[in-house]
Amino acid sequence: MKDMYEVRKLLLRFGTIIYSGDRLADLELMEDEFIELYQVNMITKDEWLQAKRIIMKEKEKTDKG
Repeated sequence: MKDMYEVRKLLLRFGTIIYSGDRLADLELMEDEFIELYQVNMITKDEWLQAKRIIMKEKEKTDKG
């Protein structure tokens, strides 16, 4: 995974679409969803860490913007 498009694509693989209209809230929900997917062994630790890194970068952009 290298960008938010791929993060969203991975969530979609599990039937999850997150869009509330609030960018920061969406990122928080995605983060929570990835934690749950990892806890139930639906994604690998590597996928979880990559998603977490990308989401954190997006949160930083959102906070600054």
